[in-house]
Amino acid sequence: MFRSLWQYRHFIISSIRGDLKGRFVRSRLGGLWFILHPLAQALIFSIVLSEVLKARLPDTDSPAAYPIYLLSGMAAWTLFSEILTRSMTVFIEQAPVMKKIAFPRLCLPVIVGGTALINHLLLLVALFVIFIFLGHIPGRALVLLPIGIIMIAAIGFGLGVILGVMNVFIRDVAQVMMIVLQLWYWLTPIVYPANVLPEKYAFLIGLNPIAPLVALYQDALLFNRWPNPESLIVPAALGVVSMAFAMIFFRRASPELVDVL
Repeated sequence: MFRSLWQYRHFIISSIRGDLKGRFVRSRLGGLWFILHPLAQALIFSIVLSEVLKARLPDTDSPAAYPIYLLSGMAAWTLFSEILTRSMTVFIEQAPVMKKIAFPRLCLPVIVGGTALINHLLLLVALFVIFIFLGHIPGRALVLLPIGIIMIAAIGFGLGVILGVMNVFIRDVAQVMMIVLQLWYWLTPIVYPANVLPEKYAFLIGLNPIAPLVALYQDALLFNRWPNPESLIVPAALGVVSMAFAMIFFRRASPELVDVL
């Protein structure tokens, strides 16, 4: 399976390039929309919550702390949700191509993941510019950010492939997951600090494998804090297990995918 992906690496790279160009072929701002959408959403939240509702972070008096906290968390979540949601529907969206051209079907979610990672790196560059404008320069903990990116991409890709295959056979899967993702977003400390959650709901943070990765982003980009290694055990394990299970599940279902589509 991996040998096939390597043999089709040029196809994957050209498809990622085509995907990035094709989405905004007639747009004046082009690929900037990849960055502007999450930035606009984060800025709206920042204005509403920090300026209108006067939300403040504990342990810091910086007026820019909350927007930076919010932008950092949303960057992590956007990477996860983009890989997951696009992988869930990629087989159905690309059904005509799959019926006409013979190629390793696993190339499709790999293309989705590659595109999302490039978008994410561009977004991080834009965030650094905004942080500098706000008078904030991330510290040495920034070097841990690639670990968060790898773990988030692994979990998003693994779950995305599993759910994408299931969605071919049961089309309700994507619809249900869109609702689950909305709930999942609000159960992740992105908009609010984890310590403001009522005690009876605090255990939900411990069950959320994305929460430590979002915290890693916030610690690295805002607080210059090193994460507790124990908090990353569950996300790392989920990334490895979901990737392994996705490969096995995809291999078994692959012969029937085109017939069902």
